Amino acid sequence: MIGYFQKVIPFICLVVVSWGSTAQEKDTETLETERVVIVKAYTPTISDAFKVKSTPILNDSVTQQKKQVRYSIFSVPVASTYTPAKGRAANIDRPKPIEIYDNYATLGFGNFTSALAEFYSNFQVNRSDNLGLYLHHNSSQGGIDEVQLDDTYYNTFLDLNYTSRNRDYTYGIELGVEHQLYNWYGLPEIPVLTQEQINTIDPQQNYYGVKLGGKLQFDDLYIKKASLNYRYFGDALKSVEHHVVVKPTFEFEMGNSLITTGFIVDYLNGSFERDLDPVTQIPNEYGILNLGVNPSLVILRDNLTVNLGAALYYSIDTENDDNDFFIYPKVTASYRLLEESVIAYGGLEGELNQNTYRDAVQTNPFVSPTLVIEQTSTLYDAYVGLKGQISDVVSYNFRGSYISEDEKPLFVNNQRPIVQVEGYDYGNSFSYRYDDITTLVGYGELNFEINKKFKLGATAEYFNYSTEDEQEAWNLPEIKASVLVDYQINKQWFFGTQLFYVGERKDIDNSAVAAPIFTETSVTLDSYFDANINLGYRLNDQLSFFVKGSNLAGNNYERWVDFPVQGIQILGGATYKFDY
Repeated sequence: MIGYFQKVIPFICLVVVSWGSTAQEKDTETLETERVVIVKAYTPTISDAFKVKSTPILNDSVTQQKKQVRYSIFSVPVASTYTPAKGRAANIDRPKPIEIYDNYATLGFGNFTSALAEFYSNFQVNRSDNLGLYLHHNSSQGGIDEVQLDDTYYNTFLDLNYTSRNRDYTYGIELGVEHQLYNWYGLPEIPVLTQEQINTIDPQQNYYGVKLGGKLQFDDLYIKKASLNYRYFGDALKSVEHHVVVKPTFEFEMGNSLITTGFIVDYLNGSFERDLDPVTQIPNEYGILNLGVNPSLVILRDNLTVNLGAALYYSIDTENDDNDFFIYPKVTASYRLLEESVIAYGGLEGELNQNTYRDAVQTNPFVSPTLVIEQTSTLYDAYVGLKGQISDVVSYNFRGSYISEDEKPLFVNNQRPIVQVEGYDYGNSFSYRYDDITTLVGYGELNFEINKKFKLGATAEYFNYSTEDEQEAWNLPEIKASVLVDYQINKQWFFGTQLFYVGERKDIDNSAVAAPIFTETSVTLDSYFDANINLGYRLNDQLSFFVKGSNLAGNNYERWVDFPVQGIQILGGATYKFDY
């Protein structure tokens, strides 16, 4: 580095001196311009570089020091005369609430000289007590084509109930009376009777009933509810039946589970004046006492609900000095696969069912007062199914069952005895036969609720029976189906329809007089379709008019062998709602 400066400095000094002498000479004479051409370009070396400091120091005379600025706020109140307007809630157009009345009366008349009358009234005794009354009457003077005996009927009943709701408990009392009139008008075609013989037949039967019941329900006690019901039922031919049922229920929680125990005392006693044979005239009496307990445990786990239980019965036949002990399963479960859309369920349940004379009459009013009353033991009803809601519009329920029943009652057409005493001794009545039956059942149900104004429901059932002693499952159909429609057309008009289909049934052919049992032959009852429609007009909130049509297909089908039903039936009337 030093050597470099030693070489360069003398050269620079020589150039400066030379240039200075030349300039002086030129100044004395004429100035001339010179051009200096540097032949060699500048070639830097490592020694020309200097380290750059990481924190350079500015030495700028223009840079000024910033002054620190301090702020202060002075609050000065300002008077204002502005007054904001108060806000208002927006008005909502609410629909007019439907007026609810505590009482109504219905009266209607139709062809076949039919009449319909209903009356309901509810009295608010005080803040917690109510008294209700319901009267119903339905009758017809008959007129079925080709029927040789009187086919009039009427059904009347009156119910009174009193309910009191208190802070810790609720109790109710119920009283009812009923009167039904039917005729055994289904004479068989063979044997042919003369008009004089037909005129001597009195086919009329009257049924009478009285019921008295009470119920008690607690909110905070282990005994949750208890009920006591007594029913008397009899007829004009001196048949008498008494039925008493007592049911207390206990319930308490254990962790996430609910334990429920129900007890039952079921006592049935009755008698008929005679058996089916009018010659022997043997009184037919029956008496059965059932004592039962039904414990169950309900387990709730997220989407799973399980009910584990059993039913135990000790049955005493007071007329035949026979005792039996029964145990039945009571297990059910349901699991939500997709919330409310898909719910799988199943169960294995059994029960001891007490058959009664009144139950037989409600199903088939043309039974003879000569029945043999026994119990039906449902050994098990095993079923699995799926149910749920596809959307807010569509819901469904599909189920398959396999049922085993001992001593299941079957209605059969009575034989015509050699001697006829009463109006049901002409092959025109029905009685019970019992058999052990297993049944395979398929059930499907679809419901459509398009909106609040339109609802549609459809069900279908298939039955496959296997009997042990009887040739057929008498008077039980293999197929049943129904469609129900409810449509509120507008504020005034409403419409509904019910369609029913019942498949073929079989009954015993008792055309021959006193046919022996080993020559029994069967007769097939045709399937039938029944269409019913009701149309109504609401004049105002209180008064409305209606027209009902029944069996609009016009088919005089036979619900029971030799018992055709009325054809097309039209009934019209009015309903009036009111308050006292």
